[in-house]
Amino acid sequence: KHLNEKRGVVMVVVLGCLQSIPTPIPSQSHSSSSSNSCNNKSFLLTRRRTIVFTAASLLASFLQLHPNLVQSSFSSAISQTEDEDEDRVVQLFQETSPSIVFIKNLELVKIPKSSNEITLTEDESAKVEGTGSGFIWDKFGHIVTNYHVVAKLATDSSGLQRCKVFLVDARGNSFSREGKIIGFDPAYDLAVLKVDVEENELKPIILGTSSDLHVGQSCFAIGNPYGYENTLTTGVVSGLGREIPSPNGRAIRGAIQTDAAINAGNSGGPLIDSYGHVIGVNTATFTRKGTGISSGVNFAIPIDTVVRTVPYLIVNGTPYSDRY
Repeated sequence: KHLNEKRGVVMVVVLGCLQSIPTPIPSQSHSSSSSNSCNNKSFLLTRRRTIVFTAASLLASFLQLHPNLVQSSFSSAISQTEDEDEDRVVQLFQETSPSIVFIKNLELVKIPKSSNEITLTEDESAKVEGTGSGFIWDKFGHIVTNYHVVAKLATDSSGLQRCKVFLVDARGNSFSREGKIIGFDPAYDLAVLKVDVEENELKPIILGTSSDLHVGQSCFAIGNPYGYENTLTTGVVSGLGREIPSPNGRAIRGAIQTDAAINAGNSGGPLIDSYGHVIGVNTATFTRKGTGISSGVNFAIPIDTVVRTVPYLIVNGTPYSDRY
């Protein structure tokens, strides 16, 4: 502190010298006046250089004597930014996760005599055939997921296939309902389920747009990989306008590529942007041969395609050409 005070005095003195420089008095002789003017200009220039050099020297000395202080301030600023980013992601997950559902496909051991006998429990009367994710579309209980997640239910002719949907109510409590298939479109790998739940217990997800996405922007995938509910993975939009195969062999164009981890069980879950808006439906991943592990090349159906398809499925059901 004492050293800083001394430096402050030196700076004041130097600056004070500049302010106290007398104004040259014009001389009667033109030659003498020109000479004095040149001398005064040289004097001022020298003084200014001295002041700049002195200030730079003081700053350099301060940085040398207190490197930890400068580094600490810089580190503190970075840490604050990282904390803000972390808080934003936490808030994004907390606000979005109640709109995500966990889907289990069950196969009954025998056909029940009546609907009252259906309990949808994974015991000796039913076995899990597969799992996936989905999200709440509206207050009427419509759930959007991938067609390949519920393909067995969609094509069931035995009456043994069932779908169990796990949700979270307004109080944060988990519960489950049977999901009835409303419609599906294999060409876009999309399907719509419906659960019988009170409107106030449902929180529809916020829809975004995929038309203004840019490579490099942040994105987040929420789903249930390998049965682990409400798993969040982060990444960026790695590519746009990709082409991936659909379950019926046709090409799904305009797919979003991302490096946000997508694994078995993530299918049907949302890909969201930094504002918590859905920009795609997670649907596929390239895996390392023989390992089943994601290679970091993952794909989502763009939400603009979903918005065009889902309302038709809700109103009209499955397109005639895709009925079995």
